[in-house]
Amino acid sequence: MLRPETRVALPMIRCHQLTRVYTSGDLSVPAVREVDLEIATGEFVAITGPSGSGKSTLLNLIGSLDTPDSGEIVVAGLPLHRATEAEKTEFRRRDIGIVFQFFNLMPTMTVLENVLLPLSLRGDDLRAGRMRAADLLALVGLETRQTHFPHQLSGGEMQRVAFARALIHSPRLVIADEPTGNLDSQNRDRILEVLREIHGKGLATLVVVTHEEEVAASASRRVEMADGRLA
Repeated sequence: MLRPETRVALPMIRCHQLTRVYTSGDLSVPAVREVDLEIATGEFVAITGPSGSGKSTLLNLIGSLDTPDSGEIVVAGLPLHRATEAEKTEFRRRDIGIVFQFFNLMPTMTVLENVLLPLSLRGDDLRAGRMRAADLLALVGLETRQTHFPHQLSGGEMQRVAFARALIHSPRLVIADEPTGNLDSQNRDRILEVLREIHGKGLATLVVVTHEEEVAASASRRVEMADGRLA
């Protein structure tokens, strides 16, 4: 049975005057501008806003996939704004699960092998991991698809595998960028069920970037962005 780990009730994410500017030649484009944001442990937060508002950049900063130009960002106790690349790599392996819009599953691996991949990359013992992977695939409704390959799955099923993979190492935080963006309404509803299960069982703090009103309405809090700032 999946059980959340006991965590100290500190803020999972704290941003102060967080700023990211992209530069190309003489052109500077501020993507995130002086953002102050705090997200509590266990929250399910939806980041919304029009295209180009900075929400995906903010998510990448939270996930240590990008580096701020100024300001501070502390996630799971690690000050990412001054962390080394080695520290950020370890942070991603230990504390965070990432779900991409286009799944990023390995085509030559089975569903089970894809879910176990983060543990394999860390060199963990996979015997215990297989039991957790089976539990997670049951959580996302794919317990009978363990030996299938990605090309044998629908888009919605591949995204559910991606969520199981993001949870396999018991991360404190799961981030997802438009997880329903390429799905029809039926598969979108299945992903919504997965998000509610993760939040309801307290498996991880959830931060999701979305254009979908249904996804935003399922979150415990919505954060709206416009022109790189919190609206």
